[in-house]
Amino acid sequence: MAIISNAVTIADAGAFSVNLGSLIHIKTLTASSSGTLSFVHGTSGVVLDSTYPIYKFEFINNHPSSDQANLGFNASIDSGSNYNVTKTTTFFYSYNRGSDAANTFQYDGNRDLAQSASPQIISFNSNVDNYSSTSGSLTLFNPSSTTFVKHFLSTTNDDAQTSGEQGLSQVCHVGGYINNTSAVNAVQFAYSSGNIDAGKIKLYGIKDS
Repeated sequence: MAIISNAVTIADAGAFSVNLGSLIHIKTLTASSSGTLSFVHGTSGVVLDSTYPIYKFEFINNHPSSDQANLGFNASIDSGSNYNVTKTTTFFYSYNRGSDAANTFQYDGNRDLAQSASPQIISFNSNVDNYSSTSGSLTLFNPSSTTFVKHFLSTTNDDAQTSGEQGLSQVCHVGGYINNTSAVNAVQFAYSSGNIDAGKIKLYGIKDS
C-alpha cells in the first residue's frame, strides 16, 4: 500500500523515499506476459498532469516473448481511450558485436516518424533469449501543456538480433515531439509482436525546483 501526500509517493510497498527532492517515484508497472503496460493519469495512483513539468520512464530488463520484436510507445490525450497522437521524430542507433567483427553508427529513416500516429519504436530487433533484455529511459517534457507541443527523448540499450546473428550491444536514440496542444494524460508501451514477457517500467516526476 502506497503512502501519498500532495501527489508525492512517500512510501510504496514498504520502501520509503529518503530523498523527496527533484526526482519523485510515482508508479512501477511489472510485466508478466503483458500485451501492454499503460500509465494513465488518475488510475492506480498514476500522476501524469501539471504536478511535474518533466516525467521520466525507466525501462528495467524488459524482455519480449517474440524474437526480433520492436519496443515502442504511444500517447493519449483522452485518458487511454485511444493511443494515436501525431508525432514527428528522428531515430539513430549504434551497435558493436561482442567479437568486434561488426559495428555501426547511423541515422535510420525507416524508424522515425513524420506526422504519424503510429507507435514510435525506441528499440528494435530485441533478442528473445532468456538472458537478453532492454533497459533505458524516455523523458517527456511538459505533457500537460495546452500551448506547446510535447517534446520527448529516449535512449535504450539491448542485446539485439539482426538477420539471425546474436551478440550485439545496441544503443538507440530517439527524439521528437507530439504535435498536439492538448494535454497528454496517458502513455502506453508495447512490443511490435508478442507480449512484454518480463521486466519493469518505472515512472518518475521531476520537479523544476
